[in-house]
Amino acid sequence: MVRVVMANSWGSLLQDEQQLEELARQAVDRALAEGVLLRTSQEPSSSDVVSYAPFTLFPSLVPSALLEQAYAVQMDFNLLVDAVSQNAAFLEQTLSSTIKRDAFTAHLFHIHKQVLKEGIAQTVFLGLNRSDYMFQRNADGSPALKQIEINTISASFGGLASRTPAVHRHVLNVLSKTKEAAKILSNNPSQGLALGIAKAWELYGSAKALVLLIAQEQERNIFDQRAIENELLARNIRVIRRRFEDVSEKGSLDQDRKLFMDGQEIAVVYFRDGYMPSQYNPQNWEARLLLERSCAVKCPDIATQLAGTKKVQQELSRVGVLEVLLPDQLEAVARLRATFAGLYSLDMGEEGDQAIAEALAAPSGQGKTLVMNKHVGHLLRTKAIEHADGGVAAGVAVLDNPYPV
Repeated sequence: MVRVVMANSWGSLLQDEQQLEELARQAVDRALAEGVLLRTSQEPSSSDVVSYAPFTLFPSLVPSALLEQAYAVQMDFNLLVDAVSQNAAFLEQTLSSTIKRDAFTAHLFHIHKQVLKEGIAQTVFLGLNRSDYMFQRNADGSPALKQIEINTISASFGGLASRTPAVHRHVLNVLSKTKEAAKILSNNPSQGLALGIAKAWELYGSAKALVLLIAQEQERNIFDQRAIENELLARNIRVIRRRFEDVSEKGSLDQDRKLFMDGQEIAVVYFRDGYMPSQYNPQNWEARLLLERSCAVKCPDIATQLAGTKKVQQELSRVGVLEVLLPDQLEAVARLRATFAGLYSLDMGEEGDQAIAEALAAPSGQGKTLVMNKHVGHLLRTKAIEHADGGVAAGVAVLDNPYPV
């Protein structure tokens, strides 16, 4: 599917239907050549037959100020997620009501508590976060950036988003819009994400250790993942792909809680599975616990996954919470709060407020040295107004590129 986006800059180009069809054919060929690919829904476990990932024919106009705002606040969100993940008391109090009614969150939290009780073995922590926004129109007509959610586990499409700029540049060049083509922003999040994993691997300190990518058996979006794997391989860092079931059967810890898979030491565990209840059975939960107990760098560790829940996002919007989690960082707090859209709780009240206040006052986890904090690119997805939810692989949203104005 190629979606035609009507915007003021491109409207005049869409009068000739025959030209439009030819342009779409050229765009599809360029997408296939660039590797903007998905496995088919009919054969999600095989790359013998693939298709292009759905994308817009033209890039979408995006205010430059909102792009710059998103870039600037991403590093604030990284710090915030890290602060929440280290604050066990805040996590426990915030999620106390959720774990009573949501079995998935309860199971994650149970593993989190088990790891805390035994003692956290890992000493290097890695977060690859994707903050999702929508553009909102204020009452005066001005555009605003409002956060929908932050993804702290298995944030996808960094690989394919690295390849779509070339497609839109090609479309505009075919139309002799070379000046406009030059305005398509360069974007290489797959390289940046791999850089984070490579740094974690380096800090782990074993040149022979591998990166373990936890994957689903049926994975249509494998080329997105391969882009990051290939970046790591170019740095002489080997990646192996395994399922939770494989970890359960062949994974082990030694006396120092080093993680081994098929007898090979693992430095980093990169989750591209494990973010939905349907992805777990009892065997998979056992595998997740084994991974969390190890000293391998988890991306993310289970506390960081919990930090990305809707309930935590809701609590962060409460007055005064950001100031406690990020003390003496008033500018960062202001940037963060400007993006909050507002989430409403079913269990707010004086008792809840007091419990959260007490949790924030409790000592948080051990301090960590920040080695890297950066934004590494962007992903723009476009969907029709009638769709409230759904991603690219589901065929609801399509890949896009921002055209800064």
